[in-house]
Amino acid sequence: MSHFSTIFVVFALGALGWRLWLLARHARHVARHRDRVPPDFAALVPPEAHAKAADYTRDKVRVAAAEAVAIDGALLLAMSVGGGLALLDAYSRSLLGEGYARDLATVFAFVAVGAVASLPFDAWRTFRVESRHGFNQTTPGTFAADIAKGIALAVALGTPLVLAVCWFIEATGAWWWVWAWLAWVAFSLVLVAVFPRWIAPLFNRFTPLEEGELRRRIEALVARCGFRAEGLFVMDGSKRSSHGNAYFTGFGRDKRIVFFDTLVERLTQGEIEAVLAHELGHFARGHIPRLLAMRFALAFVLLAVLGWAAQEPAFAAALGLAFPVPTGALLAAFMMVVPVFTFPFQPLASLHSRRQEFEADEFAAGHASADDLVSALGKLYRDNAATLTPDPLHSLVYDSHPPAALRIARLRRLAEKPA
Repeated sequence: MSHFSTIFVVFALGALGWRLWLLARHARHVARHRDRVPPDFAALVPPEAHAKAADYTRDKVRVAAAEAVAIDGALLLAMSVGGGLALLDAYSRSLLGEGYARDLATVFAFVAVGAVASLPFDAWRTFRVESRHGFNQTTPGTFAADIAKGIALAVALGTPLVLAVCWFIEATGAWWWVWAWLAWVAFSLVLVAVFPRWIAPLFNRFTPLEEGELRRRIEALVARCGFRAEGLFVMDGSKRSSHGNAYFTGFGRDKRIVFFDTLVERLTQGEIEAVLAHELGHFARGHIPRLLAMRFALAFVLLAVLGWAAQEPAFAAALGLAFPVPTGALLAAFMMVVPVFTFPFQPLASLHSRRQEFEADEFAAGHASADDLVSALGKLYRDNAATLTPDPLHSLVYDSHPPAALRIARLRRLAEKPA
């Protein structure tokens, strides 16, 4: 085994072991606190809802642990040092010969292997875990249709991007990765712009929020915060799940405010206004552009590393590939290797995200009612069966939102401040 192979295996097994240990901690911590609602939530979440959230969390942890062993452990090692990627590329070559068709086939075959391996876990989550806890509304037909649409989108959107990168590698020499990065940035920005108008409606129905007091309150809030949006929409989230949410999407004239129908049904008008004020806070504080900038910067660094690795025979040998590495296999190897070596940075990403959530809460408290946001969050935690007692270390590493107790306590302090 080469030095690169050894390092890769050590990192892969280390990441897997770390994740499984954190999941086990999380499950034990939630179980220990199953029968006692935290004092700050006694008026918001009844004991039976708290116990349900604990059971739901533990069921999700079991599936996540099994999936990690199968996908991040067995499949990853089989596709990398086990030679699986090399076999896929050799098969693509035998069928299609040299050229872009081979590269496309290798990339899509690699993605398909991962998707097929993940499918049983996705189905188990949907039809067992979500159904057991009363959340699933997805029919087998909808589940299959979503898969078919996802495949079609992956092919339609991924093909031109992969072909562009292949051409850059062939035509621009050692600096191909810079051009590939520029293409990916442009692709990402276009995707953000077209998603609300053209892609999201493929999966859900969006209807304008009906005229009435709620719409007037929302329009007044948006104007008060200095925003413009193309429209206010209600999404048929209940088609797949009884979970509730709201989000703000798009750029420029394509910005849309979207409420899940389940959210509109369960929250009061003041609570809906407060939830939206939180989402507007992300835009007001510049979180979305900063997040994109960080992703683009990270992609630049990672593609630079790929550009270097592509010139190293040891990289190819570690994966059982010929040198120079065929373009399709190189891109697939990039998708496979990057998560292994970036997992130590997950806590930093989570910390940054939690800080942004606090900033959005502060914005919401200044433009709507902090008490209404507390009440709304309590209902969302209860109705979505979100645990109120996550393991602190697991939360520190993985949670993009602050723990419920910290978030509610901070909002209550904001509510007590004089206007």
